[in-house]
Amino acid sequence: MIASAERILVVTHIGPDGDALGSLTAVGTALSQFGKNYSLVCDDGGLSRFRYLPLADQIQKQRDGNTKYDLLIAVDCGDEMRMGQAYATLPDPKPPIINIDHHITNTMFGDVNLVNPDATSAAEVLFGLFAEMGLALTDDLALSLLTGLVTDTLGFRTVGVTPTTMKIASKLMDAGADLSLVTMHGLNLKPLSTVRMWQIGLNNMRNENGLIWTTIGKEELAVLGLNGASNAGLVNLLADIDEAAIGAVLMETNEGTVRVGFRCRPPYNVAELAMNLGGGGHPLAAGCTLDGPLDKAESLVVDMCKDAIRQQSRTVEYG
Repeated sequence: MIASAERILVVTHIGPDGDALGSLTAVGTALSQFGKNYSLVCDDGGLSRFRYLPLADQIQKQRDGNTKYDLLIAVDCGDEMRMGQAYATLPDPKPPIINIDHHITNTMFGDVNLVNPDATSAAEVLFGLFAEMGLALTDDLALSLLTGLVTDTLGFRTVGVTPTTMKIASKLMDAGADLSLVTMHGLNLKPLSTVRMWQIGLNNMRNENGLIWTTIGKEELAVLGLNGASNAGLVNLLADIDEAAIGAVLMETNEGTVRVGFRCRPPYNVAELAMNLGGGGHPLAAGCTLDGPLDKAESLVVDMCKDAIRQQSRTVEYG
């Protein structure tokens, strides 16, 4: 499909993270080796802390409306909605889709689905694909892939990291990827606006029955110049509180929708919870987008989270 395509649209999910942007630029770098004409698109654009990525300056918020694409490659997207307007506004008939992902809740929306839920990241899936395709593992390609690998594993600290994951990381470093650079920009550095957003979230935080959650309204975000695209790791902070079974962050967007992030630790699972709310993800990290207003979405999320905690706690207690 790639060999026969002349104009390729590569997209990743709204509210991108390091794996999304690392995988997006990795595919662009790979297509460059094939001499292909491609566009890299993410509705929310890139993130400033990932501007070190090769091809970061080529990431567009909107696709070229005058270009008729004959192939779409989606990376790190669990379903069609996660591709955002980049996909939704494509005229019919839409091009065939190659779906490359690692979310266990992936809906297999592609004409070709390369989905491995055992992989730690979309970047890990791409590493295997690129090896099969015989691509040269350049330093640029390695840097993009290592970014996805490091950020989605929180520095190789999440459940699911295997010896294979570490071997891949070693090969990427051998190829020239700078682990300290990726760790610094992908995990450590944060803009002041992010820390202030966390401050608002922590001030609004509540704790009931094993659920620790917070809400952040669009007016609060507007003061910081943010739009609710990402909670920037705040949900991880809540889920790491000792008393938390599930952590949740609800952020109101400028459009009035509410983006929800869920995190938990074993033996709890948030994948089914997110799916029941129209989203998806992994057992320990998932999310969804709900219609507003914020207080209505909060009531729904809180009730469903508490119910999930009760049911899963009962399973743990009684086996």
